[in-house]
Amino acid sequence: MLGYLGIAILAGLLLMLPVMHKGDLSFIDAFFTASSAVSMTGLIVKNTPVDFTIWGQILIAFLIQIGGLGYMVIVSLVYIIFRIKLDFKSKLILKESLNHPTVDGVMRFVKRVIVFVLIFEGCGAVLLTLRFMIDYPFMEALWGGIFHAISAFNNAGFTIFDGGMMHYRGDLFINLVICSLIIIGGLGYLVLLECYMFQKKRFFYLSIHTKIVLITTATLIVLGTLMVFLFEYHNNKSIGELSLYEQILSSFFTSVNFRTSGFNTLDLSTFKDGTLLFGSIFMAIGGAPGGTAGGIKVTTIAVLLVYSYCILREKNNIVVFNKKIPQRTVDDAFLIMVVAASYIAICITLLSFFEEGGSRGFLGLVFEVCSAFGTVGVSIGDGGSLSLVNSFGSGGKILIILLMLSGRVGVLAFSFAIFAKQKRKNFEYPEGRVLL
Repeated sequence: MLGYLGIAILAGLLLMLPVMHKGDLSFIDAFFTASSAVSMTGLIVKNTPVDFTIWGQILIAFLIQIGGLGYMVIVSLVYIIFRIKLDFKSKLILKESLNHPTVDGVMRFVKRVIVFVLIFEGCGAVLLTLRFMIDYPFMEALWGGIFHAISAFNNAGFTIFDGGMMHYRGDLFINLVICSLIIIGGLGYLVLLECYMFQKKRFFYLSIHTKIVLITTATLIVLGTLMVFLFEYHNNKSIGELSLYEQILSSFFTSVNFRTSGFNTLDLSTFKDGTLLFGSIFMAIGGAPGGTAGGIKVTTIAVLLVYSYCILREKNNIVVFNKKIPQRTVDDAFLIMVVAASYIAICITLLSFFEEGGSRGFLGLVFEVCSAFGTVGVSIGDGGSLSLVNSFGSGGKILIILLMLSGRVGVLAFSFAIFAKQKRKNFEYPEGRVLL
């Protein structure tokens, strides 16, 4: 947490340099922009293509990349280049940041992660550049392809096009490339590695973690697409007046971005309350652990749903794909859910005292808080081209900054950073019965 906070403060100071921005830029807005980038959220209080120079945009892209890989991976990359060995403590931190199961082989895993990132972002940049060349000069198209490939794969949602992706609402190619990068980045590096090994090796079997991530992700995308389509079908302010093709494509794009990224091809302020409420839930869930997405994580939700099902069926063991889920994993899932819900509730309550929710009132605050916690970045807007948080005071912006950074490092890591671990006691208390 402190590492990302330090990076955000330093980057905020750099963004204030005259070469980085155009016009006036306060420190709180520079700090917010840097925090949003390094946490891969995408909420904006300044218009990226208008208020930042090419150097400012390059710094934002670099921050997004640091956030996606994790600063420990960047440090490890330097060590790899200069052939310096990491000590055990550094490897342990690296293991935790990447959600790698063991310390052994973590450096080899880092090398593969970097290769995956270069391949997917490189392919995305080439494809997007080829498409953008139709609308922009080559250099603008090239930078647009590189920036949006980095932003999409790392689930950031930053764009350097004025108006965002609104111009490409009906463009199947752009929609599929952006969504593919978002989905792949949100799966987690361990899942990507296992999928690669599964395709490469004949007798390699996917782990229960990878199966849960793939199934839950696909289910949420399909469910989200149906939700947006059905809820907004008769809403002429959103998709009601679009062709059936654009309605389906926009619903799919919105569903993918509701979960992990901040791009949008529709004006979310025109959405119905029910759509925004379901969208808030999807954003709070987020993506998979060990990747570029934030939130509670799909595996947490899956474990809790399976556990609830087993309790209702009076089963003693929690079994998924013929594998028993350890009780410690269930306990952690409950802890994550309770702490996350508490964070969200506290932030919404505090903001409701001092800030307004724009045109949507209280629901606007709920949507913005869930977007920040899930490091998503979609917003109903401030009435212009910026996020709702732009209308907040300095206190509200700082609260959202803390929420974005806590969403990036994870609920448990953020909680453990605040509450020091107590020494384990060598005795147990007698049980007491509580009626539920």
